Amino acid sequence: MKKTLLTVAGLMFASVAAAETNVLTVYAPDYFGSEWGPGPSIEAAFEAQCECDLQYQTGDVLPRLLLEGERTEADVVIGLNTDVTKRARESGLLGEHSVDLSVLTLPIEWADDVFVPFNYSHTAFIYDNTKLDGFDSFEDLLNAPDDVRVVIQDPRSSISGLALVLWVQSVYGDEAEAAWGRLAPKIVTVTQGWSEAYGLFTDGEADVVLSFTTSPAYHIIAEEDLTKSAAIFDEGHYFFVELAAKVAGTDNPELADQFMAFVLTPEFQSLIPTTNWSFPAALPIEQWPEGFQELPQPETVLFYSEDEAAALRDGAIEAWRVALSQ
Repeated sequence: MKKTLLTVAGLMFASVAAAETNVLTVYAPDYFGSEWGPGPSIEAAFEAQCECDLQYQTGDVLPRLLLEGERTEADVVIGLNTDVTKRARESGLLGEHSVDLSVLTLPIEWADDVFVPFNYSHTAFIYDNTKLDGFDSFEDLLNAPDDVRVVIQDPRSSISGLALVLWVQSVYGDEAEAAWGRLAPKIVTVTQGWSEAYGLFTDGEADVVLSFTTSPAYHIIAEEDLTKSAAIFDEGHYFFVELAAKVAGTDNPELADQFMAFVLTPEFQSLIPTTNWSFPAALPIEQWPEGFQELPQPETVLFYSEDEAAALRDGAIEAWRVALSQ
């Protein structure tokens, strides 16, 4: 009987303790919460200091947030970028943060009271340097023989694909459709997302793939493979930054604030390079892993504000669609 009573008491204590544990719900992209993404390491690091339970709900972050509206379960959202943040900001569902942004080490100026950057890279074309000499400019790629096989992502379903059409728009302006017409013969397929495209490249089904300037770091560090390079273009590269934001109606505002502040700490930032394979947003270059410190970076950074990106988005996608449908 005594053993039974002790067991019951233990279960009751555990239930009470579990009920008292604050839960922080973070909406994140699938890649972020996956076992090979940054999510698990960030979860462990944050829970070690917050005495809470951080839970990811993964999927398409912005569509879900907008669909749920004020009924959302999220306390924080992570993984948005400036090509889509205008819709998120105008929804009124996100609140202001109180994070000190002075620690940022981005290659552009950043001042935003809603969105906090946690990593960045630049859109780039990756190639096998044992098979191709590479390209010094967009024009080099457009002028390459048509048997150079290129794979890209669909801008209507992929944030990297959207970044590409905005990159082309930034470089070619009114001539964007003509530029796409010159690239089209080399494009062997357009995938729904990044993973499928990059898999085709690593499987040898494509010579060039749309990705990011940081992609070679994975091959260098994880595989000791030096054969993958990012083509650095004279015209510049489109800046791609990922962001976190606090949900205005969160039931755990103090815990959400604590997480937002955690995003720019060395504990969080030091996990980014070798889990998300991107540049950390708030670490000086001398604290980056060696494989990142040596990556070539573009001299010219091309960037649209969220207002500019929203205004150009539909036209940039249409130029791509028309050129590739011919």
